[in-house]
Amino acid sequence: MSETRVHLSKTEPAAYQALDAFARTVGTICADNGIDDRLKEIVMIHCSQLNGCSFCARLHVDRALAAGLDTDTLMQIATWRESGVFSDRERAALELAEAFTFISEDGISDEVYNRVGSVLTEKEYAALSWACVSINAFNRIVIAGRYPVPPRERQAQA
Repeated sequence: MSETRVHLSKTEPAAYQALDAFARTVGTICADNGIDDRLKEIVMIHCSQLNGCSFCARLHVDRALAAGLDTDTLMQIATWRESGVFSDRERAALELAEAFTFISEDGISDEVYNRVGSVLTEKEYAALSWACVSINAFNRIVIAGRYPVPPRERQAQA
């Protein structure tokens, strides 16, 4: 049985358009401050995974593939602490993504702030922080509205 939920982007499009404009600004901030699409999409995927937002996870996996991420790397984002495929910079970004996603638990602890800050510049830290704020906002809208994630058509195998 399908449940109908308020679709915030349709019910109050002005607010959604403002959030979308904010996300575009964040994308510009990331690009201007040395955060390439690969790193940005890793962060977007991880926040979406942590929040359980399959809609945004799919969207950002597609974008990550377009940015050149390989499937091996994509498959290890959820287990990045145990994986050896991520650079120190990517590991710092993933740790920051977790801190922002679970900010209500511990805030951004001094340990995380200092560890991440020892790897990222102030501008990179700020850009990735805004990226985390942005995707966490979208995750909440999508999860609250239960946006559907239907199966994709399978490609015919040759």
